[in-house]
Amino acid sequence: MSEPTEISGISKLIDTFDFFFLDQFGVLHDGSAPYVGAAECLSFLKAAGKTTVLISNSGKRAAENEKRLVTLGFEPGSWDVFLSSGEVAWQMFAKGDVFPAGTRCYLISRDSDNSAIEGLSLVRMSKAEKADVILLTASEGDRYELDHYRESLSLAAVKGIPCYCTNPDNIMLTSQGPKFGAGRIAELYESMGGKVTYIGKPYPAIYTAALDAIGNPLKHRVLCVGDSLEHDITGARVSGLQSALVRTGILSNASLAELSYQFEQHSVFPDFILPGLIW
Repeated sequence: MSEPTEISGISKLIDTFDFFFLDQFGVLHDGSAPYVGAAECLSFLKAAGKTTVLISNSGKRAAENEKRLVTLGFEPGSWDVFLSSGEVAWQMFAKGDVFPAGTRCYLISRDSDNSAIEGLSLVRMSKAEKADVILLTASEGDRYELDHYRESLSLAAVKGIPCYCTNPDNIMLTSQGPKFGAGRIAELYESMGGKVTYIGKPYPAIYTAALDAIGNPLKHRVLCVGDSLEHDITGARVSGLQSALVRTGILSNASLAELSYQFEQHSVFPDFILPGLIW
């Protein structure tokens, strides 16, 4: 694979791409504040007539994520579509093909958030081993050790209760620094013998939904921007899309030499490297 091209800002690519798929955490903000220039860049892309789709491995539904962006200071309407893995999962579950009405569900979320199951015909259970399915939407890795989840899920794994993970990220950004994400909990469940279905990046369904939402344009006119090789860059590659890695987020402290090593380790290379989501 050829080495990625380093560019100073997204404006260098506006003649090459018409559609921009942007990650949320690590690209737009760090969970508590926008990155310098990110909010302005969104607005500039809009003014330039480009279509932006925010694609996030958030177990929360799209509307909840959009509210948070506005609270953080992003201009309402500066993006065209917000698509979270939680939204893709909810829409899939709402069809009734995956879970019949009355399915007993054990929900793992954050901050007591119930939005992932609101409006669905599921019965929430207090213990995983009493459920028919586990819905894993978020991690509280900044509050608990991984053994907290091992203890609560061990009996369910033994019983073979299926798990749906709607946030495949292994690492999440918190005010305490990077912590383990829901994807790491899902891996733990698999290591105990449980079966997990993943919904979100790098898996194709979320990219298919994003392309559908904008009328399925020519793929060579779409650029995916993210901070994770494992999820954003790999997901773009698997879906036949070009990608740009930002030097914010989980790889913000990596040197160029370390990045090159990571590219080789993951066997995936972005097409471009950006210092951040800046114009």
